[in-house]
Amino acid sequence: MKKSGRIAAVTASALIVAMVAAGCGGSSSTASTAETKAAAESSGEDLNSKSLDDIIEDAKAEGDVQSVGMPDNWADWASLWKNLKDNYGITHTDADMSSAEELQMFTTEGENGTKDIGDVGMGFTQQVIDEDLTQGYKTSYWDSVPDWAKGEDGKWMIAYTGATTFLSNKTLLDQDGESVPTSWDDIKNGSYKVAIGDINGGNAQAAIIASNFALGGDLDNLDPAFEFWTQMAEDGRINTLDITQQNFETGEVQVGVVWSFTGVPYSKNITDYDMEATVPTDGSIQSGYASVINKYAPHPNAAALAREVMFSDEGQGYLAGAGGIPTRTDVEIEGYDASQYENCILMDDTDAYSKACEEVVSRWEEEITPLLVQ
Repeated sequence: MKKSGRIAAVTASALIVAMVAAGCGGSSSTASTAETKAAAESSGEDLNSKSLDDIIEDAKAEGDVQSVGMPDNWADWASLWKNLKDNYGITHTDADMSSAEELQMFTTEGENGTKDIGDVGMGFTQQVIDEDLTQGYKTSYWDSVPDWAKGEDGKWMIAYTGATTFLSNKTLLDQDGESVPTSWDDIKNGSYKVAIGDINGGNAQAAIIASNFALGGDLDNLDPAFEFWTQMAEDGRINTLDITQQNFETGEVQVGVVWSFTGVPYSKNITDYDMEATVPTDGSIQSGYASVINKYAPHPNAAALAREVMFSDEGQGYLAGAGGIPTRTDVEIEGYDASQYENCILMDDTDAYSKACEEVVSRWEEEITPLLVQ
């Protein structure tokens, strides 16, 4: 599931439709060759050994940053890119894709990397390390970021988390005589048809794990979730559509399980229907997305500066305003109320969470997918 589909912004629809795997920023073979060379050389540069002033100077010289899975309408990345443009003159292009697709691109392109920075679900952080896909940058805010939210040497860093959220189309539910679900128990005992998106994406994996906690399981025992979702599949109550703004706006998704930083903007931006975002009372996990800087980034300093900004007070405010939960422990954001997430279960054991996500994918493909295609 692509990220842009999960946070609504009408103004970004043209970007999503027109997205291309933007290359090096120049059309000539000379520019392409130069950036390929820069990408190959970038793996030898130690960003952590440089001062922030040097990072900024070199980022300005690079003048561009290419991201994957970080479109304007996801977690308000638009404000981050605007900050880089307004303050440092750095231009930006994104190619929207799922976490798995981002890392596959890093792997496939290798030393000929065309992308600088991505944003992947917490469950993918172990893959980042195991396959040596990224280069480290710790940012000047390193000490105020909890240990669970950062990888060795800054090879991945989580700037924000989200909470499992039900996004309900109240208009459709009212027509069917259903109330807005507020718990997994409501889903289990109701007749709701539920969408979670592509199982290879972090959103769907988190939805399964959240339901598992609600039903008495944990990261080491996913059986309760799969008993539940097997029954949902057999009853024809799994909506296999992606959780895109378009699918909500056309009335094709009655209830979607999303992140808070998806549900909050959707509930505000979709105007054709009455939408409501609700954190389930009996099973909501809190997990995050990690920024990852491509080991062979053509613009490594611009990527490092992008991460620097996202961890700044301003950057953490951008994320909070979009329904994210800021990661830094020392930042105060006016108007931000964290109490709504106080009962969420924090996935702070990244290794255990990654392992559980891998099991979710393999078991879903083996146990649930065959029931969906019959």
